[in-house]
Amino acid sequence: MFIFGPSDLLELTLAALLVLMAIISRPWIVPAARRLARKTGWCMLLLALLPVALRLALLPHHPVPSPDVYDEFGHLLVADTLLHFRLANPPHPLHQFFETFFVLQTPAYASIYPIGQGLVLAIGRAIFGLPWAGVLLSTAVLCSLCYWMLRGWTTPEWALLGGVLAVIEFGPLSAWMDSYWGGSLAGVAGCLVFGALPRIRASGRLRDGALLGLGLALHWLTRPYETIFLGVAVLLFLLPSWRALAKPAAAAAIVLLPAVGLSLLQNKRITNSWTILPYALSRFQYGVPAAFTWQTNPQPHQDLTREQQFQYKMQTSFRASGPETIATYLQRLEYRVRFYRFFFIPPLYVVLPFFFLKLGDFRFVWATLTLLLFALGVNFYPFFEVHYLGALTCLFLLVSVTALDRLNHDASRLVVYLCLAHFVFFYSRSFFDRPAPDRRATVNRQLAQAPGQQLVFVRYWPQHIFQDEWVYNAADIDHASIVWARDLGSSEDQKLLRYYPGRTAWLLEPDATPPKLSPYHVEVEQPKPAPPPNKSQPLRFEQVH
Repeated sequence: MFIFGPSDLLELTLAALLVLMAIISRPWIVPAARRLARKTGWCMLLLALLPVALRLALLPHHPVPSPDVYDEFGHLLVADTLLHFRLANPPHPLHQFFETFFVLQTPAYASIYPIGQGLVLAIGRAIFGLPWAGVLLSTAVLCSLCYWMLRGWTTPEWALLGGVLAVIEFGPLSAWMDSYWGGSLAGVAGCLVFGALPRIRASGRLRDGALLGLGLALHWLTRPYETIFLGVAVLLFLLPSWRALAKPAAAAAIVLLPAVGLSLLQNKRITNSWTILPYALSRFQYGVPAAFTWQTNPQPHQDLTREQQFQYKMQTSFRASGPETIATYLQRLEYRVRFYRFFFIPPLYVVLPFFFLKLGDFRFVWATLTLLLFALGVNFYPFFEVHYLGALTCLFLLVSVTALDRLNHDASRLVVYLCLAHFVFFYSRSFFDRPAPDRRATVNRQLAQAPGQQLVFVRYWPQHIFQDEWVYNAADIDHASIVWARDLGSSEDQKLLRYYPGRTAWLLEPDATPPKLSPYHVEVEQPKPAPPPNKSQPLRFEQVH
């Protein structure tokens, strides 16, 4: 049951005051917004600064996010590897202690992900000393380019409104801004592509062709699979006038080629093959994750050693999916439709059907087909996250502003006021939040207080959820201040203790509440008694001795 408290009443009052102020001040806000909307540079700068400023204002209540999901650690490993000016790291001689999800240990130590999101995080860390700064920068560019993209499709006033909606939907309250998974970079790539296409049809300038190529290149380095559908959409848009657009298309190809070459080089450095993707090699080594097939992970047998238990988990939690059927495909599609609301603020739901009134225009028919192409194509992949559709961010905004444009002025104005009130309500609510303690941040603070370098053995309990992984390391493991290792049993652990004689050893049990960090003590493992001989068979010489 939802109960309103004093803070909720205050937030609703603030939202109502905002709507009232907007209505009262309309005679001078609307003309000022129209004048601003035609100043492209100022609008892009304002829309870039606004989401960053709003998110930084929340830092006392919502600090810099800590990575928690293995995908985030994979992108951070890419960033750290790039900052060492390489695409892959040499394998560690004791890599069995560092096996973890979505990270290859041989033939090279590297993340399985493309370099796009890792490059953004590396830029943030190189300039500001913080990978999250790269997330802020990519969000700023996304909101700015959403306005630029919409300028090629609609009037300056609606483009500015679309940019404001981008700040509301993908700015300080968005999960994209509070994680390291990505989403904004794919959105930036989509803005460049979908913003360049109408400009190329209108003028055929080489500059717009180069921007198209840059968008395709960024998307290829971020979401290679979905780039197939992006490329098909581009061909469908340009095909009717391909003879007149040969020069900008050539410019796009020239800009795209270095990105393709970089991805091939990454393949070579990590997998020793130009054509084998790190992701494909991971599937060859470990199989398909069970999480991708909606299967549960069986618990390992308790009589196995810790090393054998880990190998059992890795083998049983990565299994090939069964044959695809039409029923499975449709069931998956029906389930995923609900996640598309990520791209629309709730007050917009009621106006979205009005977009279909614009389907008499070829451009909007093409936009609809592009949305369907992505939806159907991405659905072949057994797993789904909203950032897979990041390239469509600006197209969803185009749908929103086009639908608003089809309404009469009073109705569209009311929906816009509701969108602003919705944002103010939840943004102001964030100042009253009390975020739950971060388990990883707590453990990291304990380790930071210890002098010297640390070696942490992670020991999971039998009921451990295998997705809750703690073993992630820097690109240069040997020189990292903290090395995280799997606890493989005392006899095996001593190999790593001898390898790192100068480090303080710890034992972490993350399944305790709260996670338990204690000094590591070598346990004396009792040998298991030999099984009794089978009396039905004669004793062999080895059994007697």
